[in-house]
Amino acid sequence: MPIDVSRAIHYHLGKFPPELDQGRLVPGLLGATDALARYDQMLQGMHNSEIFLAPLRSQEAVVSSRMEGTISTLDEILQLQAEYGDDNDAGDFRSEVLETLLYRRALNTAQRQLEAGHPLSESLIRSIHQQLLSFGRGVHRSPGSYKRAQNYVGERGSQVISFVPIAPEQLASGMAALIRLIHDEHLPILLRTAVAHAEFEALHPFEDGNGRVGRMLITLMLWRGGAIAAPHFYISRYFEDHKDEYINRLRDVSAQGDWEGWCAFFLAAVKEQAVQNLNVARDIRDCYEDMKRRFSDLLASKYALATLDYLFANPVFNNSRFTSSAGIPVATASRFTRLLLKEGLLETVREASGRRPAIYRFEPLMKKVRV
Repeated sequence: MPIDVSRAIHYHLGKFPPELDQGRLVPGLLGATDALARYDQMLQGMHNSEIFLAPLRSQEAVVSSRMEGTISTLDEILQLQAEYGDDNDAGDFRSEVLETLLYRRALNTAQRQLEAGHPLSESLIRSIHQQLLSFGRGVHRSPGSYKRAQNYVGERGSQVISFVPIAPEQLASGMAALIRLIHDEHLPILLRTAVAHAEFEALHPFEDGNGRVGRMLITLMLWRGGAIAAPHFYISRYFEDHKDEYINRLRDVSAQGDWEGWCAFFLAAVKEQAVQNLNVARDIRDCYEDMKRRFSDLLASKYALATLDYLFANPVFNNSRFTSSAGIPVATASRFTRLLLKEGLLETVREASGRRPAIYRFEPLMKKVRV
């Protein structure tokens, strides 16, 4: 059956970058900026936001991947990480779970590259894509390489196309214009991020994985643009909850040139998601403070805080890795595990069997981050 593009919207060739009427966007810009600043201020007050928010990065990977039809759960992702670490040879896990884990790894890798001084560039974007599609169903979709044939956007399993991205022969100039926009500091960072995300989705430069890479760029741009002090702002939940409007607003950019409508939606998304993220971060912080007292009383050891930090960074963990990686003597770590299980703070995910160590879950934290 031939592809039906008769009702499709086509890429807005020759109409990028847009001339925004920034005056119309000022109220939304101020609200989003204020909400994001309050969220970021709280993160900066945490003694180690990387530890506190590690599970949220996994949750972002779950939600962003789910928007593309890859279904997994946070518990599955963390169990996979606990059992195999960075090894892709995880034959007894569903491919969807490993694909979602690759999202988190790709975002972590991008963060390290930017911290090392690499610019947010086409090369970085391609490297993100290469890692994202390095295993599973995407491995045959040219990881790290731009599309060579026209791609289309439509309902999965349908021949009816809703959007036709830029043609491959015009992609080079399109990506170059996008990178210039990403680094154009004349535009406020929130508006620059909004425009860049919409443009990336419209270019659809890869055969597969465009949505996931495009949502990673939001976090990376806000961080490198100074809107947040660390790359811990995740917006996929709002986009999933408002998926129809998200898609329609992106389509209207090409169909009607409605960049302001898209930017207003994006700013509302940032504001609402910042409020939600702030509430979750507070819950995590309060949980940490409560657990710090309980661990100190229960474990009665100078290693109590190190144990707590390990469990916050690894709420699902392989017991042998805990004893070897937490910087705690093996006998002490084993005693801690028994005490925490007895107290009900740990739950057994899988009993030890043969050479396979037990896997445990730190349920007090999982209740705060699981959706």
